[in-house]
Amino acid sequence: MKTKTQTIISWVLLILPSLMLLMSSAMKLTAADELVKGFEAMGLGKLLQVIGVLELVSVVLLLIPKTYKIGFLLITGYLGGAMSIELAAGQFPMAAVLLSVIWIAVYLRNKQMFLNGSESTAK
Repeated sequence: MKTKTQTIISWVLLILPSLMLLMSSAMKLTAADELVKGFEAMGLGKLLQVIGVLELVSVVLLLIPKTYKIGFLLITGYLGGAMSIELAAGQFPMAAVLLSVIWIAVYLRNKQMFLNGSESTAK
């Protein structure tokens, strides 16, 4: 049973990292100098705007109630890749923090997404 408090907490936990991802997407789409240098150093310079568009679409899908499941899947994959790159570069894995907060928010919204088939049909 979902309470109003759970719904509010879920939305707050979903909106905060989404705003950070939207800002990140905007920086990629506008080709901010520091991002261009970083992505070129990784060999991903030509993909900067493509990655920005994919990030933007994923966040938008996550925020729309009817498409949040596919958005959640896309954001999980995106942030998993970002986390891998951050760890390989010896940086703090900020993507892991964002991903954890998003997972908690989606869990509060729909626990059934995290149960295996036998548990979800038992109720």
